[in-house]
Amino acid sequence: MPSIIVASDASFLRKEIVAVAADPDTEIREVTSGAEVISSAGEDPPDLVVVDMQMGNMGAMAVCLELRLQESYDALPHIPVLMLLDRRPDVHLARRAGAEGWLVKPLDPLRLRRAIRELLDDGEYFDDSYRPVPVLVDGDRDTLEPVPAGG
Repeated sequence: MPSIIVASDASFLRKEIVAVAADPDTEIREVTSGAEVISSAGEDPPDLVVVDMQMGNMGAMAVCLELRLQESYDALPHIPVLMLLDRRPDVHLARRAGAEGWLVKPLDPLRLRRAIRELLDDGEYFDDSYRPVPVLVDGDRDTLEPVPAGG
């Protein structure tokens, strides 16, 4: 039976995640701080941690880095982390922390369910929501084919 730690100090967010992830074959533990994530993971390592970026004084990045640190000296097994990001630029922080997945808020049940399923299946999930459209710079124009006039 897979187990998931859902970490957020916002009860509405925890409820939203639990509503999507809950099923009879999944154990879900709700916590309200980063310290509780680390403590709970130390007692009984979960199969996944879903953690809010903005949470008290130890948010998703700090939680993920601490889990990776404890993994590095064999205090914990590898635990996949799904970060819930507040804005698209936070993707850089999720990558730096070593998260296996992230979602940019606002959440929707389909993306959340897909992300949880992928991470529980030892995969990755990288949300492309709000991803900026690439912009060509002058140096790129040499590699493009000319566009016919009028089109």
